[in-house]
Amino acid sequence: MMGKLIRIERIINRNTGRTVIVPMDHGVTVGPILGLIDMGKTVDLVAEGGANAVIGHKGLALHGHRGTGKDVGLILHLSASTSLGPDPNHKVLVNTVQQAIKLGADAVSVHINIGADDEAEMLEDLGAVAVECMEWGMPLLAMMYPRGPQIHDETDVRAVKHAARVGAELGADIIKCPYTGSPESFKEVVDGCPVPVVIAGGSKLTDEETLKMIEGAMEAGATGISMGRNAFQHKNPTLLIRAACAIVHEGASFAQALKIVKSC
Repeated sequence: MMGKLIRIERIINRNTGRTVIVPMDHGVTVGPILGLIDMGKTVDLVAEGGANAVIGHKGLALHGHRGTGKDVGLILHLSASTSLGPDPNHKVLVNTVQQAIKLGADAVSVHINIGADDEAEMLEDLGAVAVECMEWGMPLLAMMYPRGPQIHDETDVRAVKHAARVGAELGADIIKCPYTGSPESFKEVVDGCPVPVVIAGGSKLTDEETLKMIEGAMEAGATGISMGRNAFQHKNPTLLIRAACAIVHEGASFAQALKIVKSC
């Protein structure tokens, strides 16, 4: 397992034990949206702000991860679906752990929708990828979302903590899941999961809402954040990530972080 430990230090700060991740896998799901037209430029902006890692498909490694700015960890996403398909909740594997190693990845990720019609197939994929990651010493981040006909509220703590636990039980090293709305409720998720938990950034929020959410997650014991649109579609991604890092890595308050964002 030494390989996993070495690679995890490339995506989680070894001094704080925490991480700020920027997912940029949206190009497959919804196309070339604002902020991801030029992936290399966006990677440079969030890396300058202090991001520990970015997440993307093979295209990120091939066309955007190595820009001209600071180095940043690379997590290659192995599963996908598109918003144009008959069931966007059905994620299928589109890459392998071995290919991710060849592309220089520091970790891999998969997306699982607990409660979806195709949950069984996605769980099977998660289990298989976890075994492969153990074989190759590759860290695995599992994006565990309660989504589907059985799910009435994707942020319900009972559903979120169940989804998080499933990911850990099947071999993930890091769990990404929705924030449940309060430090008190999210602490249940963290306490019920034996591996590090990071929160998903969710839909587009105001700066105040974003930073409050991050503060609440860290208060609950989260290991960090995985924030996409709220970072790469921000008017100043570098400052927004710098503010997030202040909370995650330095223990700054919401008010202190907000001053960083407002300094532009």
